[in-house]
Amino acid sequence: MGAISELNLPVGVLYGDDVLKLFQHARKNGYAIPACNVTSSSTVVAALEAARDQKAPIILQTSQGGAAYFAGKGIKDSAEKREASVAGAVAAAHYIRAIAPIYGVPVVLHTDHCAKKLLPWFDGMLDADEEEFKKSGKPLFSSHMLDLSEESIEENIETCVNYFKRMAPMKQWLEMEIGITGGEEDGVDNSEVDNASLYTQPEDIWQIEQALSPISPYFSIAAGFGNVHGVYAPGNVKLHPELLGKHQAFVAEKLGSKEDKPVFFVFHGGSGSTKKEYTDAISHGVVKVNVDTDLQYAYLTGIRDYVTSNIDYLKTQVGNPDGPNKPNKKKYDPRVWVREGEKTMKARVEEALKDFNASGSI
Repeated sequence: MGAISELNLPVGVLYGDDVLKLFQHARKNGYAIPACNVTSSSTVVAALEAARDQKAPIILQTSQGGAAYFAGKGIKDSAEKREASVAGAVAAAHYIRAIAPIYGVPVVLHTDHCAKKLLPWFDGMLDADEEEFKKSGKPLFSSHMLDLSEESIEENIETCVNYFKRMAPMKQWLEMEIGITGGEEDGVDNSEVDNASLYTQPEDIWQIEQALSPISPYFSIAAGFGNVHGVYAPGNVKLHPELLGKHQAFVAEKLGSKEDKPVFFVFHGGSGSTKKEYTDAISHGVVKVNVDTDLQYAYLTGIRDYVTSNIDYLKTQVGNPDGPNKPNKKKYDPRVWVREGEKTMKARVEEALKDFNASGSI
């Protein structure tokens, strides 16, 4: 039975208890929800269309760089204020909140990878959340992510606790990262980190549980099990999702819990992984899988193939193989070639929904 019928979840953007119910349903029923990084209205609708057609929930998220792009590359984004990043994230949130209900699926509206140097972005978004909460009783975003994995575990947890206390009255979800995700994404370069940093220890997970659970139940952990951003040649990335199972057992024992998977885990660096790596991780309590690099490439391929196959119609406004006076407007209209990118991105999101066992979950 699906999440909407079983849990009576609304369509459109979810908040608070509904986000918790969705993730509990995913963990209990052995599926995870793809988290799609979006940079424009076009990428938003591609992901929403895939979720609608696969009858599945979806997570839409903006990174700091993606949010700044949503605002426009010509807008200043200072390190002190992150003006474009804040404005773009807020604009994306309003757009997604407005358009998501018509697609008829539950949506988690999230922000991705806020490192220490990007905390002004986080502050600006929380200001917008609190302003919206005063008006409607709901924050602007369902959830946010703090990525302080490059800092000491003490500073990481302390900062997360401070922000989580601010978020808790709005019943807002917090995703935090412990253990570095390797590779490079959106200006965060961890390609040279020590390999041991890619693997989180169970004692760290328990420390986080002790710090955050007294504040609110609305949190998840992006734990490192060899994850790397980007796509690499086979054999270059050594994932060990079984470590997540050990973390779950450790925390369950500490809690004296009958629940064998008490922690909500997040899988970062999902692009390029095998289906078995996905399903193994999901079996250990992963409820969210980030897929960005693969979606970027998928979006490109539709546009690339359209341009290469229609190149003789795109060189001039008038004149093509059908005749020297034939107009080409129907070929170069952005609504035509941008749509091709949406189609191929949609297909890749659908593939992820199937791989993560989320198809048909609503």
